[in-house]
Amino acid sequence: VQLVESGGGLVQPGGSLRLSCATSGITFSWYALTWYRQVPGEEREQVASISRDGTSTSYLDSVKGRFVISRDNAKETMYLQMNNLKPEDTAVYSCRARFGAGDYWGQGTQVTVSS
Repeated sequence: VQLVESGGGLVQPGGSLRLSCATSGITFSWYALTWYRQVPGEEREQVASISRDGTSTSYLDSVKGRFVISRDNAKETMYLQMNNLKPEDTAVYSCRARFGAGDYWGQGTQVTVSS
């Protein structure tokens, strides 16, 4: 099983990034998916989650209205569109896939918001 994040980088405040989480080795459509982020020295926080069929989503209050989570079951990939980024969004973003006893994480991608 592999979850591979991509799309991170350095962006100025107010800018946008689109993160991807490409998976392999799982029956993608069975899995609920979640984006997390973590700053060194701080607790990891759940940013956004999406149900197996994509009809239900939830967001961290601080990203509501700026971030959009989505999934493409045909491509077995999850996305996080991040708009109007702020310096406090700087973190390592990781994806997670869960179904039953299956619980898998990606390695993370760095997002840095700075002028």
